[in-house]
Amino acid sequence: MFLTAGLVFFSGLSGVSAQLRLTLPAALEIALSENPTVRVAEMEVERYDYVKRQTWGSLLPQLTASGSYTRSIVKSEMRGGISFGADNTFAVQGDLTLPLFAPSVYRTLKMNDTQRAAAVEAARSSRIDLAAEVRKAFYNILLAEQSLAVLRESEATVQRTVDDTRVQYRNGLASEYDLLTAQVQLSNLRPTILQTENSIKLAKLMLKMYLSLPEEVEIEVEGELDAMRDEVLAGTEGLTADVSQNSSLRSLELQEELLERSLRAANAGRLPTLAAFGTASWTGNDMEPFLNMGAGDDSRYFWTHPISVGVQLSVPIFAGLTRMNRSRELKNQLSQITLQRVYARQQLDVQVRSALNDLLTARETMFAQEKTVEQARKAYRISDTRYRAGAGTILELNSAQLSQTQAQLNYSQAIYDYLTAKAEYDRIVGRER
Repeated sequence: MFLTAGLVFFSGLSGVSAQLRLTLPAALEIALSENPTVRVAEMEVERYDYVKRQTWGSLLPQLTASGSYTRSIVKSEMRGGISFGADNTFAVQGDLTLPLFAPSVYRTLKMNDTQRAAAVEAARSSRIDLAAEVRKAFYNILLAEQSLAVLRESEATVQRTVDDTRVQYRNGLASEYDLLTAQVQLSNLRPTILQTENSIKLAKLMLKMYLSLPEEVEIEVEGELDAMRDEVLAGTEGLTADVSQNSSLRSLELQEELLERSLRAANAGRLPTLAAFGTASWTGNDMEPFLNMGAGDDSRYFWTHPISVGVQLSVPIFAGLTRMNRSRELKNQLSQITLQRVYARQQLDVQVRSALNDLLTARETMFAQEKTVEQARKAYRISDTRYRAGAGTILELNSAQLSQTQAQLNYSQAIYDYLTAKAEYDRIVGRER
């Protein structure tokens, strides 16, 4: 896993640190295998495997063994001083029970299957939500880094203007106002650059949290936001408003099925059950009192070992109305979950249409900003040429430079908006990758 991500170690001043270069597929792979939320969801699926095995155990033979020792302190006596019972009694008993007909167990097994299916869907939901958040965090880093590159390019351009204006001012070809205006514009860029650098650090911390990486590990993401233009264009193919695979909706459907099976299991408690049983015991009684009475057997203990088998039928008749009220409770929950599922479907229909609109809007915005960037660059070249030829003003040049920077930032923002909207759309329709 980490081989695909490209883990590189290097020595630093404070010891050994690690740097991890990540592509988006590698980030998703690490998150889906290391994030605690996903791992807990997978463990929950495993737990329901054990729950079903417990239910299966109710249909298997049940064997118990017991043993006892009894010492008589005061025995029963008749008139004349004759006593009954042994001073010492040893007993060993084994009981075997085999269910032959247990309707509630059969219904519970069906319910366990639905419980496991619900746990599987919950695990799937965790993976879908995590994948969407990892994508958004990854795109957020790319946007911040792209914005930082644009701002630094703008800073270099403004710095060049300041240097040229300073030379012209010294030679009397530019006014002090022009120099001050250029210097103010340069100063105004630096706080924005610092803020963008901090946003990159925060975005990387967020991504490391989703990937369950230690804070001391330095990560670098591979890719450029502007290079994802073709992905934006190809991403609009095959988009539908079908939300049948939405994880929340499927979870509600499974909850409804689970309640139905719970109701059947509760009703099965009213049916008779049939079980076979067998008992074997070995009992030894102290024969000393009988020997003293003149019995001819020299053995100290009298042993008996009866064995019996049978069939037991249990018919529920009255249980204090608990079963009836339990059924009513489950029916009430079924009505609630049905209403919730219908309302959730309506909400999802609105959400998926909103996501589709966001996708199309972001794509059209990207096209518009792409043209704006070309126009802004051309306008800046013209104003720069005019300024250096003495035909333009510093305000005109500053305005053109700001327009170019803003156009480039808006273009990257439009691509980011589309990619995040696509991640949200995938989450709504239930796509894992």
